[in-house]
Amino acid sequence: MSLTESLQQVKNFEFGELDYDGIGVWPLPIRLFLFALAFALVLSGAYYFHIKELDAELDVVKGKEIQLKQQFEEKAFQAANLESYREQMVEVEKLFNVMLAQLPSDTEVPGLLEDITEIGSGSSLDITTISLLPEKAAEFYVELPIKIVAMGDYHDVSAFASGVAGLPRIVTLHNYSLTSDGKSGMQRLEIEAKTYRYKTQDD
Repeated sequence: MSLTESLQQVKNFEFGELDYDGIGVWPLPIRLFLFALAFALVLSGAYYFHIKELDAELDVVKGKEIQLKQQFEEKAFQAANLESYREQMVEVEKLFNVMLAQLPSDTEVPGLLEDITEIGSGSSLDITTISLLPEKAAEFYVELPIKIVAMGDYHDVSAFASGVAGLPRIVTLHNYSLTSDGKSGMQRLEIEAKTYRYKTQDD
């Protein structure tokens, strides 16, 4: 059948009288059009039910790829700086040992109390009470609180705090109160000094 005859059949075909039972005798161009339409519908369905799902999986894989690249860059950076990290660890261990040496042992506490008393005297501060409070154990160290009550003026208190901060042992000052004694015009200082010792297996 020539193209001219096919076009003539389409021209003479009555679309209002379509008989789906006789689809096999419809003009060839119409059958080809219906076949192309059905094929397009199948492709569209395949896209939405399969290809679209593959696109979603691809997006997930791309996200994982970005995450893996970031992890690789971090590990590559760590590997490149491994030697530097090792040197820093050596420095940290040295610093830790120095700080550990600043923590008094039980036998050094009386000497520490004497040092605090001497600093008070050297600051013209009259220490009326200095006493040990119960120890408090933490994870790696034991805290040794010392309660101090003293009399002096503002300059004496400042000099005392500076002197304690300059001790070779680690001593920190906490919970201070400063009240004025109306009779003498002096200041009454109540303060808690804390020193620390390394926690042993016996603790």
